[in-house]
Order: sequence, then structure tokens, then C-alpha cells
Amino acid sequence: MCPNNTGNSRSAPPAAAAPPPPYAPQPMPSAPSFPDVNKPSQWSTGLCSCCDDFSSCITTCFCPCITFGQNAEIIDRGTTSCVGAGLVYYMLAHACCSCLYSCTYRKKLRSHYGLKEEPCSDFFVHCCCHFCAICQEYRELQNHGFDPSVDQLHI
Repeated sequence: MCPNNTGNSRSAPPAAAAPPPPYAPQPMPSAPSFPDVNKPSQWSTGLCSCCDDFSSCITTCFCPCITFGQNAEIIDRGTTSCVGAGLVYYMLAHACCSCLYSCTYRKKLRSHYGLKEEPCSDFFVHCCCHFCAICQEYRELQNHGFDPSVDQLHI
């Protein structure tokens, strides 16, 4: 006699375990996210460090609407397309007021990462050092884990 016998001499066979699925579901990779930052921090590169990333420097020098569009798509978290932002930038550039549009994205980028408004206001940075500002924003996104040259938000 077994010590755990409850009087029922017949016991049910153990339930068979369900077979594992043919593959284990993998979590979807996600794009880097924007941290919530309260304390202003420094930019990861300087405004005049354009040649730190030579390819983005050349692209921005000859066709800034491409670099700007790539930046805008990531800063807006995919709600603005690279092509759409680039075309708006291109049209405004012919009216000599693209800095009015692009400085708003610098402000958004700063608010996402809690970056200081330096060396002066976003508007003046874009008016005086426009291409350098776009390159700096591109490098900042790269240093925070994004690759603006790849459409990674829609993978």
C-alpha cells in the first residue's frame, strides 16, 4: 500500500504535455526610442564637427533636403515621411526660408533628448550655420542609436 493512497486504486495517467510550436516566437526588433530627459545635456558632437561623418557632410552640402528629410522622419517618429519633409524643405529653400522650417525640428530633437539650446537659439543656429546644424542633428541621431540613412521605422 502506498502512503498517499486515498482509497482510489485507479489513478489517471498524467496529462500529456502539449507539443511545442514548430518555432518559438521571437520579439520584434524595435527602433531605438527617445529617452525622457529632464536635465539638459550636451550635444554628442560639436556644431562645426561636420567632417566627423564625411558622407553626411557631402550629402548635406550638395543636397540638404535629403539629410533633412532623413532627420525629420526619425524626429517625428515616422509620422512624417523622408520624401515629404525633404520636398517641403526643398520648396522653402527656393524662397530662402528653409531655416524657419528646419529650426523647428532642431527644437523637437532637443526636447526629445533634453539637449541644451547652444551655441544660440535654434533659429539663429539654422540661419547662420544651416548645413552644420543639419549635420549635427544627423550625427546626434546616429549617436543615439538611429541610422537616418536607413528607413528603419517601417521595417
